[in-house]
Amino acid sequence: MSVRAEAAALRSSTAYVQDLESSSVLFAKNENVVRPIASISKLMTALVVVDANLPMDEMLEITDDDVDSLKHTTSRLRVGTRLSRGDMLHLALMSSENRAAHALGRNYPGGLPAFVAAMNAKARALGMTNTHFIEPTGLSSENVSSPRDLARLLRAASQRPLIHRYSTDSEYEVEINKRTQTFRNTNLLVRKPDWDIKISKTGFINEAGECLVMLARINGRDLAIVLLDSQGKLSRIGDAVRIRRIVQNEVALASLQSGG
Repeated sequence: MSVRAEAAALRSSTAYVQDLESSSVLFAKNENVVRPIASISKLMTALVVVDANLPMDEMLEITDDDVDSLKHTTSRLRVGTRLSRGDMLHLALMSSENRAAHALGRNYPGGLPAFVAAMNAKARALGMTNTHFIEPTGLSSENVSSPRDLARLLRAASQRPLIHRYSTDSEYEVEINKRTQTFRNTNLLVRKPDWDIKISKTGFINEAGECLVMLARINGRDLAIVLLDSQGKLSRIGDAVRIRRIVQNEVALASLQSGG
């Protein structure tokens, strides 16, 4: 399939690929939109938690405050579940656990208001001028950003080893109420040996569609890949595969043209 045909086949209304070393944009479709980002928000939640240097072994408890009253999503973390801050962060990043993300914000010094303020301050510090957060989970459609801003977020997240490790872990076991439970990554691509993924986060609410952001190494380059508002459960994964093919085809074409 040609590069043009691959691009036309994308199911995401917004797609953006940037080489993080050169900052050159390799692919862009509707790159200037500012839209809801759903659970991609949890990358900023993680950034604030990690940079606050709070003890990762401190035990946090899920309370009624962490139950989703906005979208009424379910969770395997029942009220009363106690996990370490590190485990909460792991599940928030890898399995997109909303209650874990909310508990992380609630247990920040100064509580949730201070945490959301820190999220927005971090966005400003990173130059994310089209980004705004009102809560730590992404369940609110008022958490918004742009593709360029999310590439900046991926770059920052990649500099925190804990976020790299937790977001790309394929599965993780935790003991909840004396039973071992296995949680899995919401991004199927982290299990694929032919992908070299440094940072990964998925997201979905109706207002945002299916979303996926990744920092992946392709053809020796670290690329920020942003896919927003994709329709269909596996379409964001299919689009990521198409994006990789587009990049690889263009590299091959450039090599041929230069006689390399």
